Amino acid sequence: MTIAGLLKAGTLTAALLLSGATKPAAEQPLSPLEGAGWELVWADEFEGTTLDRAKWTPEQSCWGGGNSERQCYTDRPENIAVEGGMLLLKARKERFAGPARPPEIAERDNPTLVQSHTSGKVRTIGLHAWRYGRIEARAKVPAGQGTWPAIWMMPDDPAYGPWPRSGEIDILEAVNIGAKCTVCEGGKGENRTISALHFGDFAPNNRFVDSRTALPTGELPSDDFHVYAVEWGEGLIRFLVDDRVHLTVTADQWSTAARNAKGNPAAPFDQPFYIMANLAVGGRLSEENNAKGVAAGSFPAQFAVDWIRVYRCASDPATGRACIR
Repeated sequence: MTIAGLLKAGTLTAALLLSGATKPAAEQPLSPLEGAGWELVWADEFEGTTLDRAKWTPEQSCWGGGNSERQCYTDRPENIAVEGGMLLLKARKERFAGPARPPEIAERDNPTLVQSHTSGKVRTIGLHAWRYGRIEARAKVPAGQGTWPAIWMMPDDPAYGPWPRSGEIDILEAVNIGAKCTVCEGGKGENRTISALHFGDFAPNNRFVDSRTALPTGELPSDDFHVYAVEWGEGLIRFLVDDRVHLTVTADQWSTAARNAKGNPAAPFDQPFYIMANLAVGGRLSEENNAKGVAAGSFPAQFAVDWIRVYRCASDPATGRACIR
């Protein structure tokens, strides 16, 4: 297993993520928030003019996420801004030198790396984490070959070991939106967003379940804001776009090779996870698909997040299952 897997999908997983089929919107059941029994417990509406450091820590690293991405994540207003009631993660083409890895996986002598782009990534690591609930974000993804925005979750304390044994929850990934796509309907190019779970054993024995979904109108998700969510209960996880459920995964579909999980079918998705939002540049998942590579015209790019909210099931906080209908 490489260190790459600690924060993002490893090489094998990333190369395969676009292989699945799109589920038609007509087959996606609605699951509105209202009336389900969810209770708001944490949120950031991104009001004001600065990032709330009591909620978020910007990542500063240039290692490329383990996927050969081309950005250095910085803690600069050029890459992370709060403006107009939104979090703006901005990717720019500019050479930049910074620390190779974030602190939690840095080597003793963290070397300096140089990348061709800069961008922004914020995390609740060490500040806030949750087990079970509904986590949702209203966001507008950028278009362009080579863009890779994401909102996702990783274990706050990897109780079952390094990636992917302790799991990964990808609420939203949007790769190369608007770029050439031979299997997409509507004629506008790549119009699908991705949700996924990662688990199993160290690469190459890592596993995943994923789905990509197009909007019912066929429009590009970069045209407007949409709400991307996960509803997570004991032994059950499902993903939604604008309240339409497009992927449901049950505990019999996931596993972990960790020995301390034996006899616990809900592992590894039974521990607290923290939230991240980032805008990657290139990387294998992006550059090996659609029109290939990174298009110069895709940058500067901006990932806009209107809000991120976390709910718990008021009547069943221990498992969250009562609110997943």
